[in-house]
Parts: sequence; structure tokens; C-alpha cells
Amino acid sequence: MDMLGQTPAPSTSVDICSSDGFKLNSGVSIYDGNGVLLVGGEAFAWQPWGPELRLVNAKGQWEVSEEAFAVLDLLWPRPDLLILGLGPEMRPLSPAMRRYLGSLGLRVEVLDTRNAASQFNMLATERGVDEVAAALIPIGWREGIGANYD
Repeated sequence: MDMLGQTPAPSTSVDICSSDGFKLNSGVSIYDGNGVLLVGGEAFAWQPWGPELRLVNAKGQWEVSEEAFAVLDLLWPRPDLLILGLGPEMRPLSPAMRRYLGSLGLRVEVLDTRNAASQFNMLATERGVDEVAAALIPIGWREGIGANYD
């Protein structure tokens, strides 16, 4: 039995994960190497990396500045869950990153981007876009190069 068969997909559902961006159910496309932040039914082009195009610290942990999540700090009520899609592979979050996101009251699930997009689509349909957010890095991301290298 398909309990969600008649439930419409949220407009921020991810239809396509490409090497340099995303296409959403609403028809919005975010490309040119940008990530996407999906929160509260809205989609934002997202670049959590600095000019050196690095997302991984010296210990191999995923770590970006707190400013990358500034919109979540301003949002109220905040979603209960943040799904992080870290590009082509999963990595552990740095303790500082995990602490910061926890201080915002967010539970965090870390996945590769393809699985994170699928998980977001399912949970946003089940629970609603106010309860679940996603921050996704393009699947073509390469450290020091970025995702727009074609």
C-alpha cells in the first residue's frame, strides 16, 4: 500500500542532481557549481566554500564557516532535521560544525548528495518542508577545484 501516493511532492523536491548543480520540482535550476539550501519551502543557491574551494579540514572532516548556515540562524521556527549532502561521498562533520548545528536545535543527517536528495524528497513529503531542510553540494564537487570545472 502506497500511503503517500496521492501526496503532492513539495516544490523544492530535487528532480535532478548533476555534476554542477540541481533542478527542482518547481522548475528552478541551480547550476554553475552552486550548492542548494532547501529550507521552509524555499530554495537558495548556496556556496559554503571560500575562495580556496575547500570543504574538508586537515583531519578529513567536513567543516565550513558558521556563516554558511546564517539563514538557519534567522529562521523561526527552525526545521527539526537538516540533511547534509556532501557531494560524491560522505565524510564526518568536524566537532565544531556538529556543535554549531546542534546549538541551532538541528538534528543532522550526513549523506552523499544523491542519497541526501532522495531522503529530503521523502521526508519533506511525509513531514512537510517546515520540518526538514537540506544543504546539498553538487555531486561533481572536487576539493580545490569545485564543481564547475567543465
